[in-house]
Amino acid sequence: MYQDKYVFAQLVSFLNRSKFNRIVAKYNGDKYVKHFTCWNQLLSLMFGQLSNRESLRDLIVALDAHHSKSYHLGLGKNISKSSLARANQDRDYHIFEEYAYYLVNEARQKRVADIFKIEGNVYAFDSTTIDLCLSVFWWAKFRKKKGGIKVHTLYDVETQIPAFFHITEASVHDSTAMKEIPYESGSYYIFDRAYNHFKMLFKIHQIGAFYVLRAKKNLQCKMIKWKRRLPKNVLSDVTIELTGFYPKQYYPEHLRLVRYWDPMRCTFLHFKLLTFTRTAGKSSFSSSG
Repeated sequence: MYQDKYVFAQLVSFLNRSKFNRIVAKYNGDKYVKHFTCWNQLLSLMFGQLSNRESLRDLIVALDAHHSKSYHLGLGKNISKSSLARANQDRDYHIFEEYAYYLVNEARQKRVADIFKIEGNVYAFDSTTIDLCLSVFWWAKFRKKKGGIKVHTLYDVETQIPAFFHITEASVHDSTAMKEIPYESGSYYIFDRAYNHFKMLFKIHQIGAFYVLRAKKNLQCKMIKWKRRLPKNVLSDVTIELTGFYPKQYYPEHLRLVRYWDPMRCTFLHFKLLTFTRTAGKSSFSSSG
């Protein structure tokens, strides 16, 4: 009787193994390895993620339960807990990081849709905190009795796929990760209030990219020029100059301050959005939408 591949094996067939092998050879990942290769390690971790395993021991128990199918699943020979733990500890993480970014780029290319009708990509950058057990992850101390890490994510709004990740300890401030972002000239970057880092914002301006972020309430600035004809729900649109001692040094050029009323959240709520003003003859990002 005809029997098709297992569902996991069908999912794995979509992966470009030739590309993965080239990355492994680049970092000598399979040097002196006889049985448990980097490919077997990748599939084992994928199996644990897709089957919602909560620990390394839980993953090994699940793999042992499917021992007779491991060859057809592409996992190779029997996998012991010590072999998987040693591989996770000793092998170069750049192998899996580079392959992950390759898969992300492949997925983004398949989901391209020009929904904003503008040149350049639109990104949103934010972070999320993941709690960890402090007795196990002692290096990730966050508070007195709490551990954790922060995952800083650059999200492609158009394709709805994360384009960049950066992991730090939870104690690291959000704005510190701004220097790790691979900025693209002509693209748009959306930040929250925690990213009022004017030195980094000026670098974004210098490479020819755009940004929008929520301004802090205590922003020290001087009004330069007002716009009179405003779109719906836009309370004001002003060109400003920073007057704070350090912000003025970090960002010597003019900014655009937009106050926007959001009827969906609260009747009296308004946002203060900062964008930079481009030189004459070039349009700046509209915050009214």
